[in-house]
Amino acid sequence: MCLFVNFTTDLSNRHPLSKVKKDIRILGIESSCDETAAAVIINGRVVSNIVAGQEVHRKYGGVVPELASRAHQQHIVPVVDVALKEAGLTPRDLDAVAVTAGPGLLGSLLVGLSFAKSLALALDIPLIGVHHMQAHILAHFIGPEGKHPPFPFLALTISGGHTQIVRVNDYFDMQILGETRDDAVGEAFDKIASILGLPYPGGPAIDKLAREGNPKAFRFPVAKVEGLDFSFSGLKTSVLYFLQKKLKENPDFIKENLADLAASVQDTIIRTILQKLEAAMERTGIRRIAIGGGVSANKGLRAALEEFARRHEAEIYIPEFQYTTDNAAMIAMAGYLRYLQGGKDSLSLTPKARWSIEDGGKT
Repeated sequence: MCLFVNFTTDLSNRHPLSKVKKDIRILGIESSCDETAAAVIINGRVVSNIVAGQEVHRKYGGVVPELASRAHQQHIVPVVDVALKEAGLTPRDLDAVAVTAGPGLLGSLLVGLSFAKSLALALDIPLIGVHHMQAHILAHFIGPEGKHPPFPFLALTISGGHTQIVRVNDYFDMQILGETRDDAVGEAFDKIASILGLPYPGGPAIDKLAREGNPKAFRFPVAKVEGLDFSFSGLKTSVLYFLQKKLKENPDFIKENLADLAASVQDTIIRTILQKLEAAMERTGIRRIAIGGGVSANKGLRAALEEFARRHEAEIYIPEFQYTTDNAAMIAMAGYLRYLQGGKDSLSLTPKARWSIEDGGKT
């Protein structure tokens, strides 16, 4: 097991919901996919953030659910223990435990939720179920108040399983404006990376290669989908057929053009995203955009979004790198915000493999 420890500080007394009479200590637990994570937040300030990854999935080219849930069982006790020790707390110091209740892999979710239930029952403290993708958005409220996106804002949530444009009216008042009809951005990166012979996860590999390539070397089509919805399955098919043709002409085509192929694929995905974001801004009149989800760590996308914001005189909010990929600090923050609103769940709470972001945060 490999533990990565991240610390951050903020001005917790400036947080819009932190005007409380006593310290509120929230333990967050995340186990929706292949990272086992635990974090502690005190009055909106992250004091520990621990993540244990699972390298076993690399050789399979994707997450194997059974292996993921087994690894969570091995990691969760030491990860929570380290998070509490780094925060200087004992379990009895906690005011609530927040845990990812969905969406995600059922077996993985069940490990984290079962542990959180046991802890809440033993300590007689509230259990708070958190929507994973809502937490990615609410990660923007970690840190100094001046960096928080004002309501309402548009959130672009992009991960291995989700690609959505969400109107965020309040902490737990979210409306889906558009979403993918097939593959999510992360899936598209992974599948195309596999075609190119790149390792899993594909997104970081393509992003790294793209910095050395020409994004205009090859032109791939942007799917024409009505409204604000996305589609990326056609891009995968287009790349596959293109390469099949080129490889018949030159068996070394991929090897000789790998960086340009990566840059061209990434450019197509980014153009698709930006077209929909521009349409969303025109439809809503909102010019504040916050990104979240694992794919928001993509450096090419971040640079493109910053340029997009300058060109359209929009405000772009990009979280710290440590809060982009799956982590427990965002779960603890979402739990903290619900706790301040009196939200909690019963011990009969069950994990949800599928769960609309519009329904998360409702008691």
